[in-house]
Amino acid sequence: MASESRRGSAWEVLGVFLKLGITSFGGPIAHLGYFRSEVVERRKWLDDQEYGDLVALCQFLPGPASSQVGFGIGLHRAGARGALAAFLGFTLPSAVLMVAFAYGASLFTGPVGEGLLEGLKIVAVAIVAQAVLGMARTLTPDRQRAAIAAVAAVAALLLAGSAGQIVAIVLGAIAGILFYRADESTTGGTLRMPVRRSVGVISLVLFTALLFGGPALALASGSGDLALFTGFYRSGALVFGGGHVVLPLLQAAVVDTGWVSDQQFLTGYGAAQAVPGPLFTLAAFLGAAATTGPGGVLGAGIALAGIFLPGFLLLIGILPFWNMIRGRAAVRAVMRGANAAVVGILAAALYTPVFSTAITGPGPFCLAVICFVLLIAWKLPPWMIVVVGAAGGVVLTLLG
Repeated sequence: MASESRRGSAWEVLGVFLKLGITSFGGPIAHLGYFRSEVVERRKWLDDQEYGDLVALCQFLPGPASSQVGFGIGLHRAGARGALAAFLGFTLPSAVLMVAFAYGASLFTGPVGEGLLEGLKIVAVAIVAQAVLGMARTLTPDRQRAAIAAVAAVAALLLAGSAGQIVAIVLGAIAGILFYRADESTTGGTLRMPVRRSVGVISLVLFTALLFGGPALALASGSGDLALFTGFYRSGALVFGGGHVVLPLLQAAVVDTGWVSDQQFLTGYGAAQAVPGPLFTLAAFLGAAATTGPGGVLGAGIALAGIFLPGFLLLIGILPFWNMIRGRAAVRAVMRGANAAVVGILAAALYTPVFSTAITGPGPFCLAVICFVLLIAWKLPPWMIVVVGAAGGVVLTLLG
């Protein structure tokens, strides 16, 4: 079944993705299912082969995979304006909710309010544990990749901050080449997008300049706004797999630097489970609450721009060349190793700060186990787990 050749308007794209941004619960994998239902089955903007090619590319690249897929769909349908419309429609609903929560978090005082916040931190334990388990099944199916994940976890725990995560990903990529370079399996299909090679090259140059030059410029200028932007930009540029994988990178960017506390970070992360749209809008909460930069709505905007921009620059940069490089065994080997390392990094984040901060006794541990079982065995959606965890946190606080 071929997709429609007619180009649409940015307003059309905005309407579709605003609807998706309001209704898409469940994380990046669920988002991809929502997207397919809306743009492949219902509207036929792409066919299954085109959609599959786009998903494969976005899973290959660092960044928020579901948001990148949405950006690519908008680009395919209505050019650059369509890409921007897809991003805004899908992101704004959850971003607005997260900023509102950042402003209202200080109102959560007294036993009930404190219990709600404690419950959100406990929910984060169950959510991240589920993410580690699910990603391990997919990304570490053999002993070589399981070993890569284990080494990555050790590196992330022993080397503080983002340095350990970067080392882990680099080691994973090298190990992937050593273990999987001889794998000659290929994937077919092509992906056609309205992006010229010159635009792709400019995007890649800008991505690299911001990644390596931004921190130096922020340090030299002493600008809190620029430091905030580059901190979130680095997190968005280095996260493979999207979704919960961004947690340890953001923790290094905002908690290790003292911009937000461990409790604020996990509270925001728990709240992010209860809203639709991309998990990366946690950046809105963190930017609004950060002690560096302008804070508030402006700080949220800077953080959102920082965390989403690198993934979009990479997508635009790679699109003109993807069909040429995707079949190379070395590229696939690097990604296998890097993705396995991501599992180890996330497992390290499960230990600290998530578990070590939230689980302070038998009661919180039991509540975390209940939430985990409801996620894994009962298949309840994350927003329902948030409700259970928040209520349980209140009960534990009142009983304590």
